[in-house]
Amino acid sequence: MGTKDPRIDAYIAESADFAKPILNHIRRLVHAACPDVEETWKWSFPHFMHRGILCSMASFKNHCTFGFWKGALIFGKGRGAANKEDDAMGQFGRITAVSDLPKEQRLIGFIKKAAQLNEAGIKLPARARPKERKELVLPDYFMAALKKNKKALTTFEDFSYSHKKEYVEWITEAKGEETRRKRLETAIEWMTKGKPRHWKYLNC
Repeated sequence: MGTKDPRIDAYIAESADFAKPILNHIRRLVHAACPDVEETWKWSFPHFMHRGILCSMASFKNHCTFGFWKGALIFGKGRGAANKEDDAMGQFGRITAVSDLPKEQRLIGFIKKAAQLNEAGIKLPARARPKERKELVLPDYFMAALKKNKKALTTFEDFSYSHKKEYVEWITEAKGEETRRKRLETAIEWMTKGKPRHWKYLNC
């Protein structure tokens, strides 16, 4: 029998009006697909557990996110279920309405697949480490933004090489100026809170 966490009830209640039906929809389908799922609170966001992390959801000012811990094994490396250009916020991109998510049965299928992977003890493949560490080049606009925020700068300076690289690559690989600006703003906000690029998906 699955469990529900009252902290998630409160989280949904405090979310923006547009986000409530999205979060409730995701929550309902996760429980329908995996009756033994357990809800918990990690890294300030709702997570669903079943023999390990299954998936997580979050709401922001203008959008929601939903992602699977082992998304690469469900959808394939570098691919999200919705083919979003920016999959940094989970495999389904920025969700602003329930209609942005796959149809119920398809999404339930993804959730069941995630549960099966955990039940089988299948782990994500280890990332290959580069033989040589290339010098990390910070764009002037990135450094200028960091210098305007002492907390973000201190966090960045204390990061490991890989954490620094993740932020730099995420920002510099943006295809458009607006996307790059938004990513930079998000990066500074996260680093102000001491968070690495992939903080939502870190295992505890």
